[in-house]
Amino acid sequence: MSRPQPADSGKAVCVFCASSSRIDRKFVDLAAEVGAELARRGHSLVSGGGQVSCMGAVARAARAGGARTVGVIPEGLAGLELADHDSDELIVTPDMRSRKGEMDRRSDAFLVLPGGIGTLEELFEIWTSRVLGMHDKPLVLLDPYGVYEPLRDLMRGLADQGFARPKIFDAIGWTGSVTEAFDLLERSWPRIQATPEDYAEAEP
Repeated sequence: MSRPQPADSGKAVCVFCASSSRIDRKFVDLAAEVGAELARRGHSLVSGGGQVSCMGAVARAARAGGARTVGVIPEGLAGLELADHDSDELIVTPDMRSRKGEMDRRSDAFLVLPGGIGTLEELFEIWTSRVLGMHDKPLVLLDPYGVYEPLRDLMRGLADQGFARPKIFDAIGWTGSVTEAFDLLERSWPRIQATPEDYAEAEP
């Protein structure tokens, strides 16, 4: 990937991460480290609005460091008492689709931590729209434990077979370091110029 150019800090960083209570503690600790680093660098947090697992850890750590936190949660989950009511702003949406739209609208950059099917859905939507030139917001995947390595191999295989273009990897930063993840998020990334072939995905 071409190196992005430096830009101002103070971004609203959307963090996509796990809400599962069955994961290893190291992933929750990673989320807390991310929240603390986000605050240290003067950013604000946009999250899925949950108080559990990694979602809760990143928000609590961000607030502890003085960062503003915005949580966006669908009413079906808020009703299960999963909402992070300590958020500086808690937005309850009608459904998952409007939740993602609100998170996207409020964010200047996206950081993806290890997570499950919901995290993958969020990743792919932002990744796809960036590949197609629909936004130029930084997208970084932080994976110090190799959870997403099979996904990386899959995407390379899709590109090799013509189902995706090699430029998909120009649209995302991939790192195992919290420091490098924020260094990438704080840079200005050029918008990818999509072609008709990109919209068709495969080579003609």
